[in-house]
Amino acid sequence: MTAGTRDVVVAIDGGNSKTDVLIVSRDGRVLGQSRGPGASPQNIGVDASVQLLERLVLEALRGAGIPDERPFAAHTSAYLAGLDFPQEEAILHAALAARGWSDTLIVGNDTLALLRAGSSDGTGVAVVCGAGINGAGVSADGREQRFPALGKISGDWGGGYRLGEEALWWAVRAEDGRGPGTALQAAVAAHFKASSVLEVVRRLHFEDLHTDSIHGLCPLLFAVAAGGDEVAQDVVDRFVDEVAVLVTVILRRLELTGEAPEVILGGGVLTGVGAPVIAEIERRCLKVAPRASVQVVDVAPVVGAALFALDTIGAPDTAKSSLKAATKRV
Repeated sequence: MTAGTRDVVVAIDGGNSKTDVLIVSRDGRVLGQSRGPGASPQNIGVDASVQLLERLVLEALRGAGIPDERPFAAHTSAYLAGLDFPQEEAILHAALAARGWSDTLIVGNDTLALLRAGSSDGTGVAVVCGAGINGAGVSADGREQRFPALGKISGDWGGGYRLGEEALWWAVRAEDGRGPGTALQAAVAAHFKASSVLEVVRRLHFEDLHTDSIHGLCPLLFAVAAGGDEVAQDVVDRFVDEVAVLVTVILRRLELTGEAPEVILGGGVLTGVGAPVIAEIERRCLKVAPRASVQVVDVAPVVGAALFALDTIGAPDTAKSSLKAATKRV
């Protein structure tokens, strides 16, 4: 390893819909970065995931002006969606280690990176809601509480795709008379520039619309609810309850209800729902842990992966503070 790369780390946050990579120096400077599509091994397979990550890491290295002579970093922290069981972590660890990017490597679930990004020290509770939903917690003594995020078979409800499905489901039933009237009917048709919700259904069925487009109905659901629609608000209320349940179950299992834990909310859905929804989540969490602090993360989760990497190589606290300050969202 050259002197120029000895103190460089690679940080990866691979979600279901997008992947971010940072190349960070020991003193907390972002030297290079890249972004690509989702890299969850659960969705695209381990081989495809590793190939995508390799492409993005090399792209970030080029941006940093670092030669791609391996190993090109001291450490790699890779946190991805779809690593729900130890055997999945072990399989991906072996596949990435074979690439020889760095002297050391740690892989883990992306919810932990969100927690490290938003909390002061990596302890507390995090709930991520993007395409899917999941929660994780870490106590001060290192105990972890996590859930598998495998969809309905693991008890999940409330990811962005599922919320979009709910919006479409209620819109269809309003239009054909099987359900109550709702402003979702007109809103869904307008969203797809369709003459009716039935036209949307036809286009999805005949694959003129990709099913991924259903995820795009999620912001619409919250907007319609904010406008006073009872049907949409019922779905949002269920979502709020689901997030609060994830948080409070973790707090209880880690015995943090009497402490002052940090509760970090993140992911594309939770960062876009607006203050009233977050306030209601906070109210429900505080009923269980009155001293908790609830906040929406203000840096990208990949920063959490970078902070983990800086922890591993023994970087000073000033470097971590500098990294968070430089990457904070306005």
